[in-house]
Amino acid sequence: MHAQEHMKLYTKTGDTGETSLFDNSRVRKSNPRVDAYGEIDEVNACVGVACSAEVSEEVRSVLEDVQKDLFALGSLLADPATKIQGRVEKASITETDVKKLEDAIDHFESVPQPLRRFILPGGSPAGATLHMARTVCRRAERRVVALGDQVDPLILIYLNRLSDLLFVLARAVNHSANIKETEW
Repeated sequence: MHAQEHMKLYTKTGDTGETSLFDNSRVRKSNPRVDAYGEIDEVNACVGVACSAEVSEEVRSVLEDVQKDLFALGSLLADPATKIQGRVEKASITETDVKKLEDAIDHFESVPQPLRRFILPGGSPAGATLHMARTVCRRAERRVVALGDQVDPLILIYLNRLSDLLFVLARAVNHSANIKETEW
C-alpha cells in the first residue's frame, strides 16, 4: 500500500455474520468470545464518554490509562491461541496494571464520605457515565467468566478491580461537583 493510499474501513468479510479472531479462525459474531470482547469495547466507549465530560486531569489520566488497558484486554480476548501477547508488547495485562487500579481506588476512595448505605447511580454527567461504565464492566466480567478456563485469570481480576475503580471514581467525581448522593 502506498503512503497516499488508505485502508478502507469496510472489508465486507463480516457481511455473513462471521468475523476473524487474531489467529485467523472464522467464527460467528454471536460467538461467546466475540461477545466478551464486544462488551469490553462497550466499557471502553463508556469510559470515553466519561472522559469527554467535566472531569479533572487526574481522573482523565486514570481513565485514559484504563482505555489503553481495555484495548489490550480486548486484543487478548480476540486471541484464542495467545499469540498476540508475545508479539505486541502493549497487548498485555499484568499484575502491575491491576496494582495501578488498586492504587487509584485507594487514592480516590478517600475523597467522598465512607458509604453507609447503597447509593443510587447518577449525579453529574461524568458521575452517571462512570456508574454506567461500571455496570457495563460487570456485564463484560460475566461474559468473560462464561468463557471458563480459556481466559487468563488476570483478566478477570483486572475487570473486577476496574468495576470497583469506576464506582469509586463516580463517587469522587460527584463529590467534586458538589452533588449529593442519593441513598437507598
